[in-house]
Amino acid sequence: MAEEKTKKTDYEKALEAYSQAMKVFSKKDYEKAEELLKQFLEKFPKEKELIDRVHLYVKLCENSRTEKPVRLKSFDDYYQYSVIKINLGEYEEALKLLSKAGELDPKSGKIDYMMANTYCLMGNEEDCLGRLVEAIEKDPYFKVLAQNEEDFETIRENDGFKEIMGRE
Repeated sequence: MAEEKTKKTDYEKALEAYSQAMKVFSKKDYEKAEELLKQFLEKFPKEKELIDRVHLYVKLCENSRTEKPVRLKSFDDYYQYSVIKINLGEYEEALKLLSKAGELDPKSGKIDYMMANTYCLMGNEEDCLGRLVEAIEKDPYFKVLAQNEEDFETIRENDGFKEIMGRE
């Protein structure tokens, strides 16, 4: 039981460190963000779910100094980079990256879910709801996520959202 509590505490510390680095990154202080991200990699090497993202952000920080374009190859590259663009408020670019990721893995519901999320942030309720339906058709788990997603707060009382969630 104590071991579980320690793991949770370590994970919470990792999330806090990651969040702090992302705040600095979003302010475009890439040098400081890179420093924080590298510290994260040293302190939390066991946090597998965050490590890939941190490596991508480190590359972005490094590229900010050299002005080299980011080379995206895999589904995960496009997906993770789209999340970065969403966090920076660059929604159109994020949608392009998500579309490319969707071409690489058309069965992935997480692309439709992230597109729904992005459309919602843009205020485009119709496309948001359409993509949300597609995500849920591919994986019903996205219905559970959508019910708790902060970014969908603006459409919670929308009749289409209520219908999708099964609570008219």
